[in-house]
Amino acid sequence: MIRYSLHCENAHEFEGWFSESADFDRQVASGFLVCPVCNSASVSKLLMAPSVSTARRKDEMQTLAMDTMRREAFQKLKGAVAAIKANSQDVGTRFPEEARKIHYGESDARGIIGQTTADEAQALLDEGIEIAALPVLPDDVN
Repeated sequence: MIRYSLHCENAHEFEGWFSESADFDRQVASGFLVCPVCNSASVSKLLMAPSVSTARRKDEMQTLAMDTMRREAFQKLKGAVAAIKANSQDVGTRFPEEARKIHYGESDARGIIGQTTADEAQALLDEGIEIAALPVLPDDVN
């Protein structure tokens, strides 16, 4: 899309958006383009500074967008971890034992969190017990 600053014979200024440069010419020639203030069909373009996009500017914009997306993703992840912690019982180092009790019906089903070794976590997974590691997150990310 191309944005032009336009004005009519009565000096009213307004903007117009066109799919291509020739689209502006077609609309003026057909009388379709009129001033939204006075309805004059005598409309022309104002001088405008071109918007030049350099590779460096594109890189800066992409970096800014990625930083924003990264911050938003971090905040969502942080919220998810907080919700899991708020709705789970912390069983500490008893995690493997409690996970087995829940899995085998020896204890009531509930959300639990705690600590275990990598070997013990693998043993739980091998038994078909579904577990997932929670990430340890910093308080703030820039």
